[in-house]
Amino acid sequence: MLKQNYPSKLLEDAVDAIASLPGVGQRSALRLALHLLRQPSENVHRFTGAIDRLRDEACYCSVCSMISDGPECSICADRSRDHSTICVVENVRDVMSIENTGQYHGVYHVLGGIISPINGIGPSDLTISSLVQRTAALPPQGEVILALSGDVEGETTSFYIYRQISKFGIKVSTLARGLGFGDDLEYADELTLGRSIANRQIFKV
Repeated sequence: MLKQNYPSKLLEDAVDAIASLPGVGQRSALRLALHLLRQPSENVHRFTGAIDRLRDEACYCSVCSMISDGPECSICADRSRDHSTICVVENVRDVMSIENTGQYHGVYHVLGGIISPINGIGPSDLTISSLVQRTAALPPQGEVILALSGDVEGETTSFYIYRQISKFGIKVSTLARGLGFGDDLEYADELTLGRSIANRQIFKV
């Protein structure tokens, strides 16, 4: 692909910055940059300001590792939620997908990824140790739901977590299968995902 000749170094820098985002090519980045250039300056400043605040002010919940505006996320801070049930997910997008179903009222634990030796991700790179601590503090009727993908890496991660927490005698369950797109929660429709939560099954080794 031939290098694009830009009439402005400012435009070129903006395109390069936008194209650094995942899934955005040079042509799409150019279209977005030109769109921003046509907008009123206050709209663009509001847009860039929101990005700046996200990067500088957003943090991770000290309890579940969800993205939060403060030390504790709104879900963990909600006393009306069932804090004896912890749903373990790979990332923040999975939390959002499950919340959209309206079928789950417990709390979450975000691992920040899944075990993937080929990508150099091991258990110590995830928030598994804090999950073990949370599980140890659950009451006898507590439950941990392993809501991870159904591929090899997801199953490996679920099995590893189960081995770490089964000693506490807590109920460990997994989503009922039937999710599409390789069991990716992010791509499952709300009805299917909601049924998978409601019909979850005991985790089997």
